[in-house]
Amino acid sequence: MRLAVALAGIAFADVLIFVQLGLKDSLYDSVEQPYYKLDGELFIIDPLFAGFNTFNSFSRERLYQAARLNEIATVSALYIARGQWRNLKTNLNRNVLIFGVDPDRPIFTLPGVTQQANQLTILGRVLYDRIGRDDLFGDVNKVLEQSDGQPLAVQVNDRQVQIVGRFRLGASFVADSNLIGSDQTFLKLFPERSANQIDIGVIKLMPEADVSTVQAALKAVLPDDILVLTQAELADRERTVWEIESPIGFIFGFGTIIGFIVGIVIVYQVLYADVADHLSEYATLKAMGYSDRYLTGVLIQESLILATLGFIPGFWLSVGLYSIASSAILLPIAMTVNRAILVFLLTYIMCLTSGMVTLRKLQTADPADVF
Repeated sequence: MRLAVALAGIAFADVLIFVQLGLKDSLYDSVEQPYYKLDGELFIIDPLFAGFNTFNSFSRERLYQAARLNEIATVSALYIARGQWRNLKTNLNRNVLIFGVDPDRPIFTLPGVTQQANQLTILGRVLYDRIGRDDLFGDVNKVLEQSDGQPLAVQVNDRQVQIVGRFRLGASFVADSNLIGSDQTFLKLFPERSANQIDIGVIKLMPEADVSTVQAALKAVLPDDILVLTQAELADRERTVWEIESPIGFIFGFGTIIGFIVGIVIVYQVLYADVADHLSEYATLKAMGYSDRYLTGVLIQESLILATLGFIPGFWLSVGLYSIASSAILLPIAMTVNRAILVFLLTYIMCLTSGMVTLRKLQTADPADVF
């Protein structure tokens, strides 16, 4: 019974840590994901551009200046903003992330976008993210499936647009779903924006061009009022905003620490009770000539056995919880090898720490207590 309680406690602590780390990573993955779906090797942004939370635009003139390099194949403009979607059933507004692209070169590598880009040439037509929080928008997928391919009229920013197709990207902590429209449709939804105000410049290089060389050349040619980043650097910039500048990263990190401390306390209580119940046996071993070092090894072995056996149910419970959470909130939560190894090591450290604290009780085992 004591073993079952100990394993349940360790598994519970592991689940706490797994959930905190899983949610944290899903936050970062969800906000980085759109950048890795852009068809380009280099990207131009304003230095004050702080990701999908804070949009800072730069002049279209910078795109024209960049396009002069022979190593550059195409330069495209991407507009980004958060809009308000009116739920089809409740008429309540929900946040939606809206991307404005050139229909002749939609720049997204998402399935369905390139194939349906020609439909975006008509003003007021958009593509809808089929794996967003559909229930918050009025079960749009269900309505579209019952419409026999007819466009669906919806309200965005108090203006009517028509959904003419769907793509797959996924929700994020920034918005519950996504829309892709032409640059002209984007400017219709955001009349305060100017066509000259670009959020991200997407640069496609010639096949033989070297990314680092072209990046250095662009930095030398362009003024200091813009940044030239690779795809990984652009995604890392978004991650840094959420990890350091946002309180969410601290909250999840704090939750992980709490889970770790809970595990230490649980394992300590189990080991302490075990040592207390068998204190006379430990004292007998001392009387027989066994050293404190040997008894310490026994306790450490017990700690490591508990860590290994407790991690197994904690791991599989977390896998199940990830699946449930991913289906419920539609964020990319999945078990990874690196996370599993990290939590396994933390479990060992957790149990070893508890074992070292319990050593104080073991050291009080006096052979005189037996006789």
